[in-house]
Amino acid sequence: MEYDWLGFGYAALVAAGGVVGYAKAGSVPSLAAGLLFGGLAGLGAYQQSKDPKNVWLSLVASGTLSAVMGMRFYNSRKAMPGIIAGASLLMVGRLGLQMMEKPLKP
Repeated sequence: MEYDWLGFGYAALVAAGGVVGYAKAGSVPSLAAGLLFGGLAGLGAYQQSKDPKNVWLSLVASGTLSAVMGMRFYNSRKAMPGIIAGASLLMVGRLGLQMMEKPLKP
């Protein structure tokens, strides 16, 4: 079984973003959202490690985060929402490419 290390790294980045939001601003919603979406992304990466075509949970988590954090970055121009939105967009693109891959013939 090959692990989805990029997916796990993305999940860690999202969770760390929530922790940083809490540490800098005392924002409990940032902490809760970061840990929730980081956990969902981590679970999605685990599922994808078991079955590379099972991208749906990762796709929903990264797609939602790219929209929400993209809007927050647009309105605030702060670094952390921009980092999370950019990483989420890259994950959406990566997952979209994985969905379009044709299986190899034996």
